[in-house]
Formats: sequence, C-alpha cells, structure tokens
Amino acid sequence: MKLPVALLVSISAALVLSACGGNRGRTVELPGGVTPEQQQVQVREPNFFDRMMGRDPRPNAGPCPTMAALYDNSRIVQFSNPAEERYANIEYTGEFQGVRGLCRYAGEDPIVLSMNVDMAFGRGPASNSDRHTYRYWVAVTRRGRAPIEKEYFDIDVRFPQGSAVVTHTEEIEEIVIPRANDTVSGENFEILVGFDLTPEQLQFNRDGKRFRVDAGADE
Repeated sequence: MKLPVALLVSISAALVLSACGGNRGRTVELPGGVTPEQQQVQVREPNFFDRMMGRDPRPNAGPCPTMAALYDNSRIVQFSNPAEERYANIEYTGEFQGVRGLCRYAGEDPIVLSMNVDMAFGRGPASNSDRHTYRYWVAVTRRGRAPIEKEYFDIDVRFPQGSAVVTHTEEIEEIVIPRANDTVSGENFEILVGFDLTPEQLQFNRDGKRFRVDAGADE
C-alpha cells in the first residue's frame, strides 16, 4: 500500500504528540547516511541513464526519520462489555510488535520510505467469529509535533480453527515526505503507527492495564 504524499508544514507547528515508547523499531538508512569524510567527496549527479535504470550514486543526505508505534495506541483490547474488564469478556486483542524500514533521499529530493509493521492479534473467549477487522493509522509528523498527514487502513484477520493468536507483517510500500530544501534532514520527522481506539480503549492503555490472549486468565 502507499501513503499519499505528506504535506510540508513549517517547523513552528504547535500541537505536541504523546511520547512514544516500548515498540520503537529499528530504522535502517540506505545506503548508510553521510559520514564527515563523505561530505568532503563530490559525487556526481545522476544522469538520464542512471535515473532510467533506478541508479543513484549519491549517499543519503542524512538520517532516516524515526519509525515507531505510538505507545498509547500500540495495543487494543476489545471487550464484549466495556464495563466489565475481565479476561472472560475479551473478544479480540491486537499489539504492534515492531516497526522497521528503509529510506532514500539525496540532494533536494523528497524522502522516500518503505516500512514493515509487525503485529500480533488474539481471539478471546468472548469472540463469536473467527474473523475480525482491525483499523490502524500511519502518521507523518514533525518530530514531537502534530501530524502532517494521517491515513487509516483496515486489516481483515482470520483465525485458523483451533488458533487464538495470529501474527502478521503489514507492508507500507511508499511514504513520500517533501523537503523545503537540501538542508532539511530526515531526523526532523517521525513515522508513527497506532490502532484506532475508542476513548475507553485509549484510557485502558494509559492506565497501564493489559491482557494477552495467549497469556491465559491469570494476566
């Protein structure tokens, strides 16, 4: 899937996002960022044939954006009766297990990223179907600031007979972040993912409560 082009906003954007924690993933730079030695080397601009063949000898202009699951939205627990938060009332659960990706940008080119998002889903004792749709979002933000662009996606999960837990890796094919000029580094941005939660589910996470279907009734 592709996330539409992110709109560039000024660094003075106001709102502050909640801090992200636990599920911060590994970010890989392609082909490896810029060392001080590389900054002194003049690398030629790609010519017509380079671009036609998808080749670009220039190193990345800087680090990749941070890629992570927003802590408060990194888990979802759905109860058959939200007023009774008991293991026996769990219908479905979900959890982000890791976020990793690649980025590429040089000169004044936009930052182009691809990401893999690892998830685990659980079917609880109160579920009435072996199929459930989860909704999650991907947001591009100025680091520590309000989202620039946010898109929602649905995952249709099927639980095989006799299985209460399913793992899945979601592939985000392309995220494009325009840059005002060649001095804007990827470290100015964050790519955050999270489940679309009700106010009750969000408060459940913020209170530090948690259930895992595969952990049994004692958790």
